[in-house]
Amino acid sequence: MHANLAIQTQGLTKQYGQVFAVNKLDLEIQSGQFYGLLGPNGAGKSTTIHMLTTMTAATKGDAWIAGQKVSDDPVAIRRMVGLVFQDSALDRTMSIDENLQFAAALYNLPPAEADKRIDELLSVFGLQDKRQQKLLALSGGQRRAVDIARGVLHKPKVLFLDEPTIGLDLPNRRAIWRFVEQLRRDEGMTVFLTTHYLEEAAACDHVDFIQQGKLQRGGTPTEIIEQIGAYVLEIDTPEPEDIAALLTPMFGIPIREDQQLSFKILADDVDFSALQKTLADNISSMQWRKPNLNDVYLWRFCSPEDKTA
Repeated sequence: MHANLAIQTQGLTKQYGQVFAVNKLDLEIQSGQFYGLLGPNGAGKSTTIHMLTTMTAATKGDAWIAGQKVSDDPVAIRRMVGLVFQDSALDRTMSIDENLQFAAALYNLPPAEADKRIDELLSVFGLQDKRQQKLLALSGGQRRAVDIARGVLHKPKVLFLDEPTIGLDLPNRRAIWRFVEQLRRDEGMTVFLTTHYLEEAAACDHVDFIQQGKLQRGGTPTEIIEQIGAYVLEIDTPEPEDIAALLTPMFGIPIREDQQLSFKILADDVDFSALQKTLADNISSMQWRKPNLNDVYLWRFCSPEDKTA
């Protein structure tokens, strides 16, 4: 285990019968890094987190958190990590204070230290005056904020966020990400993220992909977005087969969603205006734009090029 790594795995594997949920996973995540692991449902993201946080034992391979081998001392690992999952770990019949005091007791935080830390965390989300309210009385965004406060109450070295903002509106999502950035800046916390909101992963220092339990190497968001090409061309047409047949020799096989076709445009010298005039009688609309992480995801996991390779 390298001293500057917050997370390292070697051949980490989880097998259920003949099915590999995670297959020979090798990771090296630097201390203080904001890391994203992306992939479709059932790809192995949550299973990876479960193995790294002692919630499930690996079938094969090894993992380390901040230099500590996960299998050697699970109790020590749990003290070093914070967890925020899509499904809340809070008791909605209890107040904010009761939930957080209970979590503090589990981490053996002295009462005075716990009280001060709870005040600090709640002030970030403007929840100080709701400290005695039951979670049932809070909004979804407020409950998620308390979930995150619970996960970082003990100042973990590594914070695992598994779909932390799913179902929340944009203002609440933004508030949560401001808080996570503050944690990284002020406490040097390493953050391990999985998310369906791929625009959130654009803030990561490094992103990898996983599919059917196998890691697909990525890079910085900028690097992997640039691999898509110069533009993404989107065409809505009542004749998708005809337009696809016409443009595939020029741009490659498109992704088709009903009557919309999406093409990767590798060069930056395409005359889109002329192309639009040529296709005008056969299309409903046409736009071209710079690619983003959503496009990376679609071409990795939905592209017909992969299916025909």
